[in-house]
Amino acid sequence: MAYDSILDAIGNTPLVRLNHFSPRPGVSVYVKLEGYNPTGSVKDRIALFMIRAAEEAGELQPGQTVLEPTSGNTGISLAMVCRMKGYPLLCVLPDNVTPEREALLRAFGADVVYAENATSTNDAVFKAQQMVRDEPGRYFMPYQYGNENNPRAHYETTGPEILRDVPEVSVFVAGLGTGGTLTGVGRYLKDNLSDVKVIAAVPHPGDLVQGLRALEEGFIPPVLDESVLDGRIVVDSVSSFHMTKELMQKEAIFAGISSGAVLKVAVRIAERLESGHVVALLADGGWKYLSTELWSRDYDETPEETQGTIWW
Repeated sequence: MAYDSILDAIGNTPLVRLNHFSPRPGVSVYVKLEGYNPTGSVKDRIALFMIRAAEEAGELQPGQTVLEPTSGNTGISLAMVCRMKGYPLLCVLPDNVTPEREALLRAFGADVVYAENATSTNDAVFKAQQMVRDEPGRYFMPYQYGNENNPRAHYETTGPEILRDVPEVSVFVAGLGTGGTLTGVGRYLKDNLSDVKVIAAVPHPGDLVQGLRALEEGFIPPVLDESVLDGRIVVDSVSSFHMTKELMQKEAIFAGISSGAVLKVAVRIAERLESGHVVALLADGGWKYLSTELWSRDYDETPEETQGTIWW
């Protein structure tokens, strides 16, 4: 298929069955590979929806600077969209962003500022909000955490793609970041299936899994509709890293760090099912994390985490 621009290549990502992670016959585990989007993450979807909606509403003026707090992926996606549409972009980053992410932002022409002593996207959010207050009118902030076009992108694209490829999906699993993926996909699937379950993979409070957040840390993204969730399952970072590496070894799928947490939850759920299809959304590929040397480390298998687990 020939596209008119790179923006038309967003979405319609592969959905792949994992042949080495099914616990028994009749139970299948699938992964939605969002790393196949143009900049390598699921955030391409929401970046395009947020910028287009702002243009249509007259909220974003020609030449106005787009400002966004991000741990990297949303910023990179916005950088691509802004590059194509001619907007300058300034990203506010926490200190734990990998070098690959900053390099990609700068390659697309974005400017970067770090939130001082910030170790999470929460701190980056607070700094970006202050910048907008200090200079009214200078910036347009899409604010992925509170922008309804975030879940809308997933309701209109990701959800329909999943249902098209796995019409009888039993459980959908995604990581809890902004909450947009879980909210948008969850709403779509529940609008079309009577008994589908939606489960969030979350880290322990204070345990860093890039791209994911624990609600107990005090910031609940406004776009997150918790009523869509049937459960939250907590995964520690070591288990996440171990599963990311195992996915590469068993299925040759090179996924990002948060994908290990999501797959860990998906496999645990699959083990509880007598039959059905579990679909796990893997938010990005592993290229932006090579500097962590995650795939060259040895990990001891850790016990199953149960604290904080909520089941339907």
